[in-house]
Amino acid sequence: MASGHARAEPSHDGPITLGHSTVPLNGPWRFHLGDDARWSSPDFDDSAWETVDLTPAPGAHDGDVGLPGYVTGWNQRGHAGYTGYAWYRMKVTVESGPGTQLALAGPTLVDSTYQLYVDGKLLGGPGVFTGTSPTVYGVRPTRFLLPPTSSTGGQTFVIAFRVWMDPMDAGGESGGIHVAPTIGDAEGVHRLLQVQWLQTFKGYVVDAAEPFAFVVLAIMVWGLMASRSGDRHGWLIAALLSLALMRVNQVLFYWTPYLSLRCYDAAVTVILRPLVLATWTLAWRDWFRLERSPWQRRLIGVLTLAYIAFALVGRPWFPLETTHAFKAATDIAIQSVRLAFAALYLIIIGLGLRRPARPSTCLAALAAILVGIGLFATELNALGIPGIWFPYGTGVARGQYAYAAFIALLFALILLRSTGYARARQKDDSDALLHASPSERTR
Repeated sequence: MASGHARAEPSHDGPITLGHSTVPLNGPWRFHLGDDARWSSPDFDDSAWETVDLTPAPGAHDGDVGLPGYVTGWNQRGHAGYTGYAWYRMKVTVESGPGTQLALAGPTLVDSTYQLYVDGKLLGGPGVFTGTSPTVYGVRPTRFLLPPTSSTGGQTFVIAFRVWMDPMDAGGESGGIHVAPTIGDAEGVHRLLQVQWLQTFKGYVVDAAEPFAFVVLAIMVWGLMASRSGDRHGWLIAALLSLALMRVNQVLFYWTPYLSLRCYDAAVTVILRPLVLATWTLAWRDWFRLERSPWQRRLIGVLTLAYIAFALVGRPWFPLETTHAFKAATDIAIQSVRLAFAALYLIIIGLGLRRPARPSTCLAALAAILVGIGLFATELNALGIPGIWFPYGTGVARGQYAYAAFIALLFALILLRSTGYARARQKDDSDALLHASPSERTR
């Protein structure tokens, strides 16, 4: 990750000697809740602020994709429940070769976004800090070039991070900077950035590959429908496409600067999650060829609309003022709707297994269970089942394993059903030929 080593650990007032190296700025940082434009100034006196150490435990990483150097946020550092602005400041003296181009690798994990100031000048950041509250985009590995060092090779920087934590990120270990920024020569920081991007890519590459596979499967199901008009698989196509859209939103948020946190939350939490539950429940009902009773469609429709309504009014960005008790009530309502969906989902699987026992029926039930592992991840978490594993240091979610197995299984089921359709057509053609008159056989 670096081509050399620093001679001293960074501190608020101690020097850092750099060759061709990078050094994490673990601290101590000066920290203060709130927001004031004067706090970016190098002349501001922050001696009364509290100190924060961002030194990670050995081998520490985040609980999502496995980013190294993880520390808990301010929610567990004496500021539980706080959302809004906060500032981190550090004065760093760097000793390096004359004219060395220095750079700073921004923190790779921040709740929820930040702006970087060096010596009072804004260098950038992933968020848009305009309006009443900033617009949050995914925090991606970023390099910021620092002013060139003096002819003597020594220079002092006042580094300040203006952090905004959105209410949507509240809870748990959230709050502020989780992975310390890193300072070093520009080439060393560039190589570090490549490592950080590789870790980010590995963490979400499955979320990019699986939606592509879902789309391919949807095309295959469409071909299955075209080969036999009696079977209806429209809901399965809708379920595959909606699940693909929900999964790819995470990739867009963390890999690109185009999808904001609010748009992501509205699309996934309010719209796609309810639609995914509804379409998959209907899809398996059709796959098992269960009776299409009107009450089932009405019940699923009511549950879907209720889920969307409760999710909408329960979001922190919902424009109407609501009490904390009301928000808590919407959470309970959503949990109840999800449990109702889970019960209906399991009932459909059970009814499907009651049909004449065939290998394809058992495989379809297994496929439905695998999809359910991903759809009802929240409920499985409540049972204490681990949600993420870290093979080779990269976080892979339980649902990602389940979806990967489901993709292979559904592919096999489509081939089996296609083969069955082909044999049925061949048998029908043979029977028709057997009962045809001699003149019809000649034609």
